[in-house]
Amino acid sequence: MFKFENPIFFYAFAFIPLMLMLSIWYFIYRKKKLNSIGNSTLINQLIPYSSQRKRIIKTILFLLGFSSLILAICNLQTGSKLTEVKREGADIIVCLDVSNSMLAQDLNPNRLTRAKYALEKMIDLLEGDRLGLVIFAGEAYVQLPITTDYNAAKMFLSSIEPGMISVQGTNLAEAIKKATESFSNDESKNKSIILITDGENHEPEAIEAAEEANKKGIMINTIGIGSQDGVPIPYTENGLVKGYRKDKDGQTIVTKLNAELLKTIADKTNGVFVQATQSDLGLSSILDKISELDKTKIESKIYSDYENQFQWFIVFALFFLLVEFIISERVSEWFKKINLFSNEIK
Repeated sequence: MFKFENPIFFYAFAFIPLMLMLSIWYFIYRKKKLNSIGNSTLINQLIPYSSQRKRIIKTILFLLGFSSLILAICNLQTGSKLTEVKREGADIIVCLDVSNSMLAQDLNPNRLTRAKYALEKMIDLLEGDRLGLVIFAGEAYVQLPITTDYNAAKMFLSSIEPGMISVQGTNLAEAIKKATESFSNDESKNKSIILITDGENHEPEAIEAAEEANKKGIMINTIGIGSQDGVPIPYTENGLVKGYRKDKDGQTIVTKLNAELLKTIADKTNGVFVQATQSDLGLSSILDKISELDKTKIESKIYSDYENQFQWFIVFALFFLLVEFIISERVSEWFKKINLFSNEIK
């Protein structure tokens, strides 16, 4: 198991394409300036030992060194010690809607980002419970099998983005089925699904899937996220809203919360329905409901110690930057004679 201590510094990688473009612009600009002096024969006579190839190599080495420094600051940590832990808790699987409608901005900054933020806070409150993660749109997939490794849960949660599932829609039935299959087959009464969605699904299969889950002793708690009045679904470029999604007839698509369906699903399994607001997603109420379930003893192995690996990336960074510093942009007389940077033998 591995993790990064400071993942926020990954944003620094955004500077690499910018530096690369600046380097390319400089090479093109320099070449044009030199060509304005005269023909290539004259230029070679004026600066006989200049090497375009070396400038490219130096740029590559600098970018490699810069990337290694970023990774060093992020501090890769690897698990070094597995510890067996015995706890009492419930089994919880979160089903998170990642369809396009979750990009609606009736919650700030949008429905999906607000849900991810609240789930991360919820994970911090768990004690002894096992957690799994299912993502769904038109189809459903297990993003994280049920585990007590909360660090892994946060890592997988942070990686969730809109568009991860190409088939669009809000297939609640498939999400409930996938979550139900992810639980163990024992008869313990400590299993709960937390379904977070706008509920834009009008098919009866969702209620049927909830009834099947109830037969297996699984409680489904639902969180309705969004407005019942309806809002348009934006599409963005570089973080800026450029317009709103339209249907095949050119009409703006409006997404509405289907609170009635989500309440019915919760009622079928003795769960609770909560409508999210900007200040409260409702997870605390749901955790209170889950705490009423029978707790079972859970044995698991987790990484209790992590070793820092940043020093390796510092070594790589120093190596690349030192080589970049040593290499001269000019071709030495010795290299000129052995024909390494020239097509002519001197």
